[in-house]
Amino acid sequence: MSFPTQTALALLSSMVSSYPPLQNLQKSMPSGASVVPVNASTAPNPIPPPNSQPQPSSQPQPQPPPQSQSQPQPQPVTQTSQIASIPSAPNGAAGTSPPATLYSNLCDECHLRPKYADGHKTHAFCSRTCAAKFKGPSAPVGHANNSNSGNCVQCHQRPRYVDGTKTHLYCSRTCANNAKAKPQHQRQQSHPHAAPANNQHCKIPGCFKPVHRDNSGKPGDYCSMAHKNLAETSCLMCLKVPKQGGPFCSKQCEDDVNSKGPMVLEIPAGHAIFKSVADQFKTSWRHTGTTCPAVKKVYKIVSDPANFTKYTTYRDAVEARGQFVASGRSAGNENRRWHGTTRECNFGDEGQTQFCGGKCPLCSIVRTSYDLGLFGKKTGWGRFGAGIYTSSTSSKSNDYSNNVTKSPWKAMLLNKVVVGRGYKMTHDNTSLTSPPAGYDSVLAEKGGSLNYDELVVYTNDAIRPSYLVMYEA
Repeated sequence: MSFPTQTALALLSSMVSSYPPLQNLQKSMPSGASVVPVNASTAPNPIPPPNSQPQPSSQPQPQPPPQSQSQPQPQPVTQTSQIASIPSAPNGAAGTSPPATLYSNLCDECHLRPKYADGHKTHAFCSRTCAAKFKGPSAPVGHANNSNSGNCVQCHQRPRYVDGTKTHLYCSRTCANNAKAKPQHQRQQSHPHAAPANNQHCKIPGCFKPVHRDNSGKPGDYCSMAHKNLAETSCLMCLKVPKQGGPFCSKQCEDDVNSKGPMVLEIPAGHAIFKSVADQFKTSWRHTGTTCPAVKKVYKIVSDPANFTKYTTYRDAVEARGQFVASGRSAGNENRRWHGTTRECNFGDEGQTQFCGGKCPLCSIVRTSYDLGLFGKKTGWGRFGAGIYTSSTSSKSNDYSNNVTKSPWKAMLLNKVVVGRGYKMTHDNTSLTSPPAGYDSVLAEKGGSLNYDELVVYTNDAIRPSYLVMYEA
């Protein structure tokens, strides 16, 4: 039997007046999609259930009343998707653009009705019924407005194709055909919300997209080349934008970090700084007959601002005397050198980034830097007198790295050291309390009484710990 049109219109009008979220739907929808005021003249026909046949109406269709010139013409309800503008890559190189964001206004389950808006946010589904039918996992918290976001599951570079009715998995027929050509076990997850196999999602904070897989099906660490590049250069504080010059993206991030010091910040394994420190550790492992252990973690050491200012003041004074920058070297002839010490706790192990409350030498150095007043307390003597000893050879510093508590890893410090003018020595002089006149440090070179190099400074302000390296014991 036919359903009277006027009855249907009256029912829709009643629903709108008694159900506020429908009144707010137009506000929550993106620009370009509008909802028609529901009244006897403009109400659209309700969307029929899937696979249903339209029923002929026995009632004549009422004609809409004429509109005045000042009344805007209502637009028809649209079910097309809105795609955020994407900057074009130079020379058509789509792989160089950041991952585009795709937004669909339609329910993620039925792809027919608009998403439900409660006046505060837009949900992923049009109703509780569709939410209950949905097979995949829910969208990540805070991503309700972007629950259908994502790029082509094949190339991971271009946005998925939208035909006006639904969002496809691929950006083009080419990518769809390439995906079909793969063996079944190598194909990407088919649903936009399907969880990556083995929870393999992009390592960029806040990104929940599946990691990219190569042609053999091997997963990477990131969803796209853009996020891989970001991971290698991101600010160590916010991890959201590339760093600028130093390890941070802005003075704000740098100030935020310094205000929390002393502390350590874990550096992501794919980051350029992690690679730089790990490479120096590996290339400077020189003990023959031994294998360089794998670096497991690298932490950026954040000093107390006042404590670090003493170091920069000393460095600037050494630079003023030696004019090292003019000869192509760093200010104060600053270099990175290794130092091994005793660790009495598990600081630096997985999840262990709080200083212990004891007299652990490692925690003390990370927290307040080096103290000449403690010279000789552990080793008993110094080949070149009462100084602070470092080396360019990581395997030599490894000889001084010891664990008191059980741990699968050992710890080593990579330090900033103001070398200035270094006085070269090859034989012991245990009576030194300062470098020879006119010099800023002692460079103990291999040969004579030494098998490996040492750098010795005789003032606390000439050195600051910069990175904590955790490696296999």
